[in-house]
Amino acid sequence: MQSRQKRSRTLNFEMIGIIMALAWPTMLEQMMQTAVQYIDTAMVGSLGTQATAAVGATSTVNWLISSTISAISVGFLSFIARQLGAGDEAAAKRASGQAVLSVLVTGSLFTVLTLALSPVVPVLMQVDTSIRELAATYFFILYVPMLPRTASIIFGTVLRAAGDTKTPMKIGVVVNLVNVVLNFFFIYETRPMTILGMDIIMPGAGLGVVGAAVASAIAFTVGGVMITVKLWRHPRVSPRGQHIAPDASILRPCLRVALPNMLQRFGTSLGYVFFASMINSLGDVATAAHTIANTVESAFYIPGYGMQTAAATLAGNAYGAKDKKRMDDLAAMFMPIEIGLMIVSGSLLFLLAPSLMRIFSASPEVIGLGATVLRMVAVSEPFYGFSIIVEGMMQGVGQTRQPFLFNIAGMWLVRIVGTFICTQLLGLGLVAAWACMIAHNLLLFVLFLRCYVRGTWNPLNRTAKAA
Repeated sequence: MQSRQKRSRTLNFEMIGIIMALAWPTMLEQMMQTAVQYIDTAMVGSLGTQATAAVGATSTVNWLISSTISAISVGFLSFIARQLGAGDEAAAKRASGQAVLSVLVTGSLFTVLTLALSPVVPVLMQVDTSIRELAATYFFILYVPMLPRTASIIFGTVLRAAGDTKTPMKIGVVVNLVNVVLNFFFIYETRPMTILGMDIIMPGAGLGVVGAAVASAIAFTVGGVMITVKLWRHPRVSPRGQHIAPDASILRPCLRVALPNMLQRFGTSLGYVFFASMINSLGDVATAAHTIANTVESAFYIPGYGMQTAAATLAGNAYGAKDKKRMDDLAAMFMPIEIGLMIVSGSLLFLLAPSLMRIFSASPEVIGLGATVLRMVAVSEPFYGFSIIVEGMMQGVGQTRQPFLFNIAGMWLVRIVGTFICTQLLGLGLVAAWACMIAHNLLLFVLFLRCYVRGTWNPLNRTAKAA
């Protein structure tokens, strides 16, 4: 009995090590991305509230596009993780070749769409007329390098599916450093500075918001090229020598997973667009507070989404190996780790909200409003973290239909309808809109908790019952 308990404890410690080895590079990568968002927002914020609003006004459309591409990558993650779990590296490499095809088709399509629609997006987002032209220019420049941006998302997911989370992390660090350095030179005018006691003239292009967009576009291009080279050299999932002509035997199962996830992300991201457009209609202060609060909040979801990547990969491996016990052990290990991390991050967000808002704005109205909504959402973080993990495990085993239904119902029936009633009919402000967002998160917790308790998240449970 004691020997069995000792083996169980050893297994748990080994599993914790595997989980953290996969999760920490993704967390660090996302932390670096968030740090750059902080720096970008602070740099642009120094130009004034209108500059912050111009950058933030189209951010939800950015999420819409990125989320749609990420959904395609989820199909490859599920397929490749399962094939590697089953020991079929040849199939994983063929899937990598199909990922190259997906990047070429999707990246080209979104390049045409985003550049053509750039003048229209600020109008649809109800951006104030005084900053529409600037917001449109920022959006256009940001999407010129759409092909390398698509490669970064899809190829990065292929590498994570193979258990390589360090390479995307390292490339993410390089991209972020390039972005910050170029921001420094492109946003500001040439100006005198004192560094280490030395007076120097620091050159600058003085492009403001446009400079921030150019810096990001160059950084995205660097990242896309680097991750393509790394994937090409990868020993387990390199697409080298693989055909990129459509292969139905791979694309069909990938699309079965990707399509519901794509519809989910498209539907929820479109909801974010409507949500943001209603907030934009509340004026510059609400738009700036919402943009900054979103940027601040994103840092505190890093533990959740870092663990989600590990959950999806490990669940996919276990499912490919048809190892039900390993699946159950994974679920039992992920939940307390995730909830504990999100309690800590939520507590820090609650305590630091006013100080974090002051980093990005000198306006007392913006700081006060942003701190209020951040403290509201901080309370719901542990509940949302639970939903993230269950959804990640379901993505890994190819179950994306239920998360699609859960997220669409929460977004449109709770967040959008609630926000419309509160802001457009009752004349309430940003606090009411964020209350609707929190209600959406709590609904997801209830739905995913039910799915977890009943065991419907794990397809091997059905196999065991049938046997």
